Amino acid sequence: MRNHFKRTVNYINIVLLLLTISFFACPKKVKPPVTQKEITPQVEPTKEVTEASIRGDEFISVPELKNVYFDYDKFDLTEESKSILRKNVEFLLANPQYDILVEGHCCECGTNDYNLALGQKRASTVREYYISLGVPANKIATISYGEEKPVNRNAGPPDSPLCKFNRRAETKVRTKK
Repeated sequence: MRNHFKRTVNYINIVLLLLTISFFACPKKVKPPVTQKEITPQVEPTKEVTEASIRGDEFISVPELKNVYFDYDKFDLTEESKSILRKNVEFLLANPQYDILVEGHCCECGTNDYNLALGQKRASTVREYYISLGVPANKIATISYGEEKPVNRNAGPPDSPLCKFNRRAETKVRTKK
């Protein structure tokens, strides 16, 4: 009986020791309260150019501006997409009278919120590429339609050939007033 009691006490001591070590050995880092000084930026903020307004007259498709297509669940540009966008930029730079709208679209897979976010990433990626090629940032607006405006409704699973055409970015224009 005495050995059993000693073993039980030893087990309890070991458990208490382990609990003590785990409690004190890994304290959580406590962040100090944020002060006003920490919030104020130390460097002059970069001037961000806002997008063009999408309010006003409707944007239209023109045959000179081609769509680019994306792989399932992606928003990065392929070499083929970049080639198409470079041709689009030639037209846009030759026609400075236009305001530009880049629309991001998705296939019908995924939730509405996810597809709206992915469509916005696609539109923003195209916008940034246009800017990198010399199109003024303040002339380009973006919008995401997510899965709201598919080319092919109910196209099936993402690997369906018809589904690819729903995963796109469209560039549209309107004449400035």
